Amino acid sequence: MRKRSTKKTLDRKKAGREALVRNLVESLILYEKVQTTMVRAKTVRSLVERLITYSKEPTLAHIRYIEKHLYTKNAIAKLTKNLGPRYKDHTKGGYTRIIKLEPRRGDAAHLVNIELV
Repeated sequence: MRKRSTKKTLDRKKAGREALVRNLVESLILYEKVQTTMVRAKTVRSLVERLITYSKEPTLAHIRYIEKHLYTKNAIAKLTKNLGPRYKDHTKGGYTRIIKLEPRRGDAAHLVNIELV
């Protein structure tokens, strides 16, 4: 029985879903702006905000958590050296912004831009 599961499956199995989310998180960190669908953006936002919060005070445990969720060293370096100090004064999160766009032509999916503030 489902019992009100709040997990977004994104129409994929676990491995594919995790790979998709990790790729979107990494692209958002590297390029600071990504165009995607609304459900994907909401899924990615929670992980990105958690990673930025951990990068503000990079202890060993925080760095290991960041390395567990990102693929490349470039994204890890940008997160810990650029984005962490940039958001040092933000105390309650709110590092991302979601802007709605026109629906996609093929399937009318709700497109959004998710970007770092």
